Amino acid sequence: MVSYKRLTPEEVHFSGAALLDPDESTDTDPKEVNPELPLLPQTRRCSVTGALLTLGGLIVVLSGIWLLGTIFWLQKPPSTEPHRPPLPAVARSPNGTWLQPESCSQIPEAWRFDCYPERGVVVTEEMCHARNCCFIQHSQSKSPGRNGVPWCFYTPDYPSYELVSISDTEMGKITDPAEKRYEVPIDVPVVQKKASNPSYTVDFIKDPFGLIVKRAQTGTVLLNTSIAPLFYADQFLQMSTSLPSRFIYGLGEHRSNFLHDIQWNTLTMWARDVPPMELTNLYGVHPFYLSVESDGMAHGFFMLNSNAMDVALQPAPAITWRMIGGIFDFYVFLGPDPSSVIAQYLDVVGKPAMPIYWALGYHLCRWGYKSSEKTWDVVKEMRNYGIPQDVQWNDIDYMDHALDFTYDTMNFSTLPDLVKDLHRHYQHYVMILDPGISNSQPSGSYWPFDEGKKRGIFINDSNGEILTGKVWPGLTAFPDFSNPDTHEWWYQNLKSFHEKVPFDGVWIDMNEPSNFFDGSINGCPDNELENPPYTPGILGGTLKAKTVCASARQKISTHYNIHSLYGLMEAKATESALRKITDKRPFVISRSTFPSQGRYSGHWLGDNRSQWKDLATSIPGMLTFNILGIPLIGADICGFGGSTTEELCVRWTQLGAFYPFSRNHNSIDEQDQEPTAFSPAARTAMKEAILLRYSLFPYLYTLFHHAHISGHTVATPLLFQFPNDEKTYGIDKQFLLGKSLLVTPVLEAGRDYVVGYFPKGLWYDFQTGDSLISSGEEINLQAPTDKINLHLREGSVIPTQRPNTTLWVSSGQPLHLIVSLSEDGVAKGDLYWDDGEILDTYEKNQYAYIYFTVEQNTMTSEVLHNHEEATYITVETVSFYGVKNGPENVTVNSQEATFTYRNNQVLTVTDLGLNLSHNFTISWM
Repeated sequence: MVSYKRLTPEEVHFSGAALLDPDESTDTDPKEVNPELPLLPQTRRCSVTGALLTLGGLIVVLSGIWLLGTIFWLQKPPSTEPHRPPLPAVARSPNGTWLQPESCSQIPEAWRFDCYPERGVVVTEEMCHARNCCFIQHSQSKSPGRNGVPWCFYTPDYPSYELVSISDTEMGKITDPAEKRYEVPIDVPVVQKKASNPSYTVDFIKDPFGLIVKRAQTGTVLLNTSIAPLFYADQFLQMSTSLPSRFIYGLGEHRSNFLHDIQWNTLTMWARDVPPMELTNLYGVHPFYLSVESDGMAHGFFMLNSNAMDVALQPAPAITWRMIGGIFDFYVFLGPDPSSVIAQYLDVVGKPAMPIYWALGYHLCRWGYKSSEKTWDVVKEMRNYGIPQDVQWNDIDYMDHALDFTYDTMNFSTLPDLVKDLHRHYQHYVMILDPGISNSQPSGSYWPFDEGKKRGIFINDSNGEILTGKVWPGLTAFPDFSNPDTHEWWYQNLKSFHEKVPFDGVWIDMNEPSNFFDGSINGCPDNELENPPYTPGILGGTLKAKTVCASARQKISTHYNIHSLYGLMEAKATESALRKITDKRPFVISRSTFPSQGRYSGHWLGDNRSQWKDLATSIPGMLTFNILGIPLIGADICGFGGSTTEELCVRWTQLGAFYPFSRNHNSIDEQDQEPTAFSPAARTAMKEAILLRYSLFPYLYTLFHHAHISGHTVATPLLFQFPNDEKTYGIDKQFLLGKSLLVTPVLEAGRDYVVGYFPKGLWYDFQTGDSLISSGEEINLQAPTDKINLHLREGSVIPTQRPNTTLWVSSGQPLHLIVSLSEDGVAKGDLYWDDGEILDTYEKNQYAYIYFTVEQNTMTSEVLHNHEEATYITVETVSFYGVKNGPENVTVNSQEATFTYRNNQVLTVTDLGLNLSHNFTISWM
């Protein structure tokens, strides 16, 4: 399959935990592996941090296995010659051909691990046997396809590595003592001591080498690497492990259902500019998965590797990682519930930033406004109709000939005035920047390139010359964001442009990086980086397809290693620059992403189309990015490519009102799709949906606070709140906002109803307070064109606010608290409040935090942290859903209050005027 250098026993340095002989290990036979069980390793960089232990038992295992072969050696004498993978000691016929062992036919199809994973190859029996692997043609397919049972698979005794020696150390590591290999340059916690009371066990199998990690509480196997051969070569790393169930999520960025298909499904990871489509590597790379076990417990797995890779799922259930560089550096997170898994993962890669308040408003954008006056007209129309809008954007047509850090002084001559007008109306402006910097302007006429060349901050080709590609401005150079000098250059360019056009945020696009050439204007060299022994299933078939050469040189490594980090590194540079320029929380939206991206930017789901399918697939995309630690996420409302219909745009605006990041974005020369472009009825329906979003701002803002502090999701899968209800595991046509609001949108044309699943319990219509009791069932809901179904989970307190046309105005309006009582009359909720834009308000104690509880017919507000911002807000009304008997009187702080009571058991207390900075009580009898 691939060639690699064999390693000698003298190179072995291995320290760790308990060692099992093969006959002493448990559950290692693929046919006997308990699919309900868990596994875990120990890391080179960190084992378990004290903080991670406190937060739920993060297991960091087997970090820094570089040259895993350094630790193990094959059962052959050492050789200095490159060779193919080891050949099993099996019988051969008199003419020297390999005899397939009878044991091949005894391997169940689900447990056959692909011995010939190369794409585009029709594997014959001769080719397979040349690798000394089993060959059985699958009767239901004409050829060994990408998504099917492999015809060529490993024999049961295919040789792997042997564990020769082991010694205990304080931390436990597997390292290469001789040679440094590339590692992903993102910050992760450094662990000072090992876990004192781990919730897992780690066992090693000697021959073939394997790791087994189990959950101590239940014995569930989380990781078992002995089920297939392990490979560790310079440009090919492969590791397989069993999964405890078929419920696996994450592994972004791909267009798919939220719950991944494990029926021979291979997911390729290599950042790529391509409109979202199935079975294709897309803009971002996130080698993390969440697995829900059969008992509702959950764990996570993170492979910290940025090289091109395939992740193959099969119905055993099992997963195989194939990477073409770097090291095995992986973490296992023990949860035990899904929310805890995500929090533990974010303890490693970093929790998302707290967004500036206006980021949660409604955004409008299109490629093709073509002038600042047309852009301004759209803003004025939105104001005239009283439709909320916080942010106006421009795509590349605002630039002078698509040159970054310029604007067209002919067609966009009034752009600075437009931005000033937005600011006068408490609105904001965001513009696009692509990383391609024109290198074909007259010398001395374009400072970004001239100065960048002088400072040496561009990506170079393998000869050390500036690599030339092509993007919108024509021939371009690409900034090397792995170079700290580039960050300073980027800041100076942004600062200079901000002095002309005082923008408020930046949209970074085309940062995979995208290139209209394959590699460069001069092509790419024919070497091992451009043509590795194994190429994952990348769209275009090569690493250079529509990006720069893999052999291109950057400050910290070759592009081969850090290609998929480009968007992350640009986001870091942009976030840092905006901090200095605005002295406020930066607003950055990036197309390409990598783990830890949420610390620096949000994301949108790329260049979708105005189709009902794209509307529906936006929900699993949004949910996936929430578990990947990027909660500021949404899709282009009404679709980017193609022309929308009125019905589709109304339904999409209703759903988009509940995206954490809500932007309507349209392509050039397509039909207008701003809310003002449609009939009065459609315009009104869209306006009502956006006003509903704005009324929920206090709740949404509080959710982002918990994401920032504790790693919670904002858009939440139902399974997170109902992990013992297996019916929720595959739901991705509905979602929760936080823990309490259930969103059930219409996702098909011509429908005036929608079927939604309601987990067991008591639910309330958010707007009317009407209740329904579910036993865990699907319910048919009326959904006329002007309505999106929104239900409130029992036991919640939701802070809402009288909405207005901008969040700045809305945020000063009185609060209306909505309380959904449980069957026994209990509820709780909270509110986080600050000035909305100052940096690090939580860290600087410049915030208010109020906790609400309801029990025994009494609501209590407790100010747990006070700040002057809270003094500006009052609680005007409180509605209690589920008050079973009409009260005779209601008191507020022991004083009688005005109230109403409706037949649907809704009690509303009005005219309160309670200052948020003081505790209060509301009681009824």
